[in-house]
Amino acid sequence: MKRYLIPLALFLALAGFLARGLTRDPHELPSPLIGRQAPLFELPQLQATAASFTPASMRGQVWLLNVWASWCGACRQEHPVLMALAKRGDVPLVGLDYKDAPADAQRLLAQHGDPYRLSAVDRDGRAGMDYGVYGVPETYLIDRDGIIRFKQVGPLTEAVLRDKLMPLVKELRK
Repeated sequence: MKRYLIPLALFLALAGFLARGLTRDPHELPSPLIGRQAPLFELPQLQATAASFTPASMRGQVWLLNVWASWCGACRQEHPVLMALAKRGDVPLVGLDYKDAPADAQRLLAQHGDPYRLSAVDRDGRAGMDYGVYGVPETYLIDRDGIIRFKQVGPLTEAVLRDKLMPLVKELRK
């Protein structure tokens, strides 16, 4: 009888872990960067190649860093949401063009509109690696002190903006 208890206990433990994993939202991957200083980088800008961008230049503002690429289908899916967000002007939106050819990125923005205040070019993906990018798109909410307060894995939706992101933006601006 006892020899069956160990496999049964292992099975029940594994089933418990699986059940817990299946109930979690895959877009809410825990990030070790939440509550920590946003990694600094200095990268060339997509539209003004002679200029560079560093997150330190956004100090004093609550802002969004959206990691995207022209080759990313999900980025195209979220693009209208970003365009509407930019049009409302609720929060500055900075793009991080991830592992992409700048000409392809420029072409996509020319065709579909450019929601970004600016986009930095992360050609080799090192800045994205520092941010723990799993895949594009990903969006980070960064507070006035440069602390990451929220991470969205996958496309932003109007529901995410309405229910999670914008209430947090308003709270951080107080």
